[in-house]
Order: sequence, then C-alpha cells, then structure tokens
Amino acid sequence: MISLRREGPAYVLKMDDGENRMNQDWLDAMNDALDTVDAADDPLALVTTGSGRFFSNGLDLEWLVASKVDMPRFVADVERLFARVIEAPYITVAACNGHTFAAGAMLSLCHDFRVMRADRGFFCLPEVDIKIPFTAGMNSLIMNRMTITAAHEVMVTGQRFGGEEAARLHIVHRAVPAEEVVPQAVAIASQHAGKDRITLATIKRRMYGETIDLLRNSPGTQYPPRPDST
Repeated sequence: MISLRREGPAYVLKMDDGENRMNQDWLDAMNDALDTVDAADDPLALVTTGSGRFFSNGLDLEWLVASKVDMPRFVADVERLFARVIEAPYITVAACNGHTFAAGAMLSLCHDFRVMRADRGFFCLPEVDIKIPFTAGMNSLIMNRMTITAAHEVMVTGQRFGGEEAARLHIVHRAVPAEEVVPQAVAIASQHAGKDRITLATIKRRMYGETIDLLRNSPGTQYPPRPDST
C-alpha cells in the first residue's frame, strides 16, 4: 500500500492503493515510513506521491462509517500526521500525480513544495459542499500555505483546480507533464537534501508553530457526520 525507495538523497514515498484514501492502515503505514526516513543519518529529503489517477482522495469515508471508529479521534490522529510532515527536519516535496482532494489536498499542503500534473487531475477542498467546516488546524494550514485570495477562493467555493490553474494561484509550485511530476519533485528534493536538520526544524517551527500546535492538539471533527446525527 505504501512503499519507500531511495533516488539519490531523496526518499520517495509512494501511496499505491487506488484512491489512496486515509484509514487506520494508511495512517499506520505512513507513520512507519516517516519513522524510517527520520532514522536515516545521511543527507536526505522526502518526496511523497500517489499512483495512477490519484495522489489522495482524502479520508476513507466508507471505512469511517462502516468501522464505527471514533471519528474525532481518528481525524485528530491524521492532523498529528500533518503536523509531523510540516515540521519534518528535511525538505519535503509533494508530487501530485493526480486527483488531490480534501484531506489529500491538505497533506500536499503540509509539504514544503508541490509539483502537480498539468494535464489531468484536480486540486480541491470540497468541505463547503459536504457541509464539514475545517478544523482550526486545517484552517491555519491552508491559510499559511496559500495567498489569502487563493485560500478564500479554494475554501469557500469548493472548486476544482487543474494543475495549470493551481500553479497560477501559487497553490502548487510547478505544473508539468505527467512523466515529469516525480522526477522534478526528486530534483527539487535532492537540491536541498543537505540542510542541517536542527536548523531547518527550528526555522519551520518558528514559521508555523501556531499551525503545528493546532494540528497536534486538535480535538478532531465529526467527519463525516454519523448517519444518526441531527
């Protein structure tokens, strides 16, 4: 479901499970993969990508309902993963190979840089249309990774943005042909793989401390509402 390989100094983390929706198995595998990267002691960076038509379509809503899991707790655990990626002591690049939706879009925003496929696939935060407001941490993440104008448009409309438009709005840093998404992400990651980890972690913490704290201490959210909710 999630694999990890090296390309020079860059670790490439690949999500390869259809729509790459977020459930407990996904969360455990992601944290395990990040544990491996964190434990390496040589210069490194991280590229996260998906497979086929999807980077990630967000939370596994069917699993959330069917498993009767404690939904606020699980969402809070996902938000803690977001905080972990934001403050990673190495450069991170999201290689958005396809649809990047909802919590999957937020995962991409946790990375330092984003490269998106230009011709197919959409970036979308549909929460306004599924009647789920962003948590405080999610709101802070989005507002800190986009211009205010772009964040407003993305958050209040739920509109889908293709790669070229996402690049124009500075949601992603580059929009490139499909075959160039991962190579360009690896190139960006490799270029910055030698940063001192303590220094980089301190810079990120001071830049995004409020967002990190909100995500790390989130009470979660009822996402989606339970069938018997009023």
